[in-house]
Amino acid sequence: MSGDDATGRLVRPFTLTGGRTRPSRADFTLITTVTAVDPPPERAVRPQPEHTRILRLCARPVAVAELAARLDLPVSVVVIMLCDLLEAGLITARPPRPLGAALDLELLQKVRDGLGRI
Repeated sequence: MSGDDATGRLVRPFTLTGGRTRPSRADFTLITTVTAVDPPPERAVRPQPEHTRILRLCARPVAVAELAARLDLPVSVVVIMLCDLLEAGLITARPPRPLGAALDLELLQKVRDGLGRI
């Protein structure tokens, strides 16, 4: 983790979270999909530069793990910052679907039957 920004300054992760070490909510996993709200709410507070960077990366749906990798920050720090954005109404978070919910048994049987003919 480099923590360097464009000007070469080193920003410590604890400064990005205001010294917080735990997220304010438990909505986020590594595969939770995050998307910036467009347009942002009218009464939203002006985000800090680090939050703005996250919002740019979330213009399209992105997983929490991918955000952390792109930001070169620990996942725990990114999650705390995402909690701030979620509470401000600037992002939406979509949890992963349970594995069983996406299965279409009829389709799987057709695939199995088709593979059996090969």
